[in-house]
Amino acid sequence: KSYGDRLALSGLDLQIAAGEVLALLGPNGAGKSTAVRCITGLQQPDSGSIRVDGVTLSEDPSRARRLIGYVPETAQLHEALTPNEFLLLKGRLFDLEDDEVAKSATRLLSGFGIGDRADEPMAGFSKGMMQKVSLASALLTRPRLLILDEPLSGLDVETTLTVKELLREFAENGGAVLYCSHILDVVQTVAETIAVLHHGKLLAKGSLEELRTTVGASGHDDLGSVFRQLTKAADPASTAREILGT
Repeated sequence: KSYGDRLALSGLDLQIAAGEVLALLGPNGAGKSTAVRCITGLQQPDSGSIRVDGVTLSEDPSRARRLIGYVPETAQLHEALTPNEFLLLKGRLFDLEDDEVAKSATRLLSGFGIGDRADEPMAGFSKGMMQKVSLASALLTRPRLLILDEPLSGLDVETTLTVKELLREFAENGGAVLYCSHILDVVQTVAETIAVLHHGKLLAKGSLEELRTTVGASGHDDLGSVFRQLTKAADPASTAREILGT
């Protein structure tokens, strides 16, 4: 995928298996957002193909999108609606029965701790509450592929822990998860497979131990250290001293 003369993605070949949580990492401008927009059907790639559970996105976009649950970094919701109204709208767009949506909405919103606010307009909700509605919306249609872009943004500690366990449970039940985040310590705990993008190209993919082997790191090096070696990033301590002039 290119934007004018700038190549955003080049030769990206990536597979996420059922039962797998794969983290997609990369510096700003690496191509992560472009990859996510292409996979979710929000943007057309210039070449290549995207398949979700055997369905080719370009050939049957409506069916492919029904297999995907997407949580963007910033929830874009209809704030004049209540959570129940918003989930009902989402359910009807996906041809779900109203009573089925109502039961799922009660379970999801209660699980995320906002069941008591389900009939209040979202205009007065905090960022974290909006994110909880976004997570509920993504899970409402029981997707096969769950795509999360910085899903913990604005969430409280309790919900953050719940989301981590939710991803594991979702994968154990046969779903696939694509997790995009800059919070590397969280990635290290939730993802068994890590893919690193840089300048639109896939630098490496594998478990943390396999990535350590790729860069010749020791078993004590954390993901942050391995990531910096892969992307040849500057030492953060040196950068901090430079910024502060110390």
